[in-house]
Amino acid sequence: MLALPNILTVLRIALVPVFVLAFWLPGDTARWTAFVLFAIAGISDGLDGFLARKYDAGSDFGRMLDPIADKILVGVALMMLVADGRFDGWKLVPALVILSREILVSGLREFLAGAQVGVPVTFLAKIKTTMQIVAIGAMILGPIADREVPGALAFAYIALWVAAGLTVATGYAYLRAGLAYTRKVDRGLPAA
Repeated sequence: MLALPNILTVLRIALVPVFVLAFWLPGDTARWTAFVLFAIAGISDGLDGFLARKYDAGSDFGRMLDPIADKILVGVALMMLVADGRFDGWKLVPALVILSREILVSGLREFLAGAQVGVPVTFLAKIKTTMQIVAIGAMILGPIADREVPGALAFAYIALWVAAGLTVATGYAYLRAGLAYTRKVDRGLPAA
């Protein structure tokens, strides 16, 4: 459990309350701090998986905790942005799609794991996570980014819509695996 990839995963979870605190403090410095903390947590997601593969340091603990850490990070960040007024009307839709997919996939993963059906992580899923981190990170900076780079906030909203589309596409793989398993079982066929 003390392998570096697992430490990075635990660090990602530990950074979330610090990110929340920095997010709610007033001033540009606090918002930049929240952005940096979120970026570090987001980068650690890719780094822990890379290190686990490179050094054959994968573990059941890491496989269990990594998706939980991702969902905590993304879910909390989206809720903070909603509370901050970044989303209204149609702008709320991609955030709701992303959160709904994460809940759906969590349930499907649990079900499929109990049925001993594996769904490998795809390259598209990694792109989806990257897009979520980039879009949410840009939204955390919000008006600060827009002052420095006009149109940055518009880019963030577009990136979030792209991430939501990728979220639906990658979630479909889990749904398809779950439905295929239940159809086999319902017909009395071997599940494997």
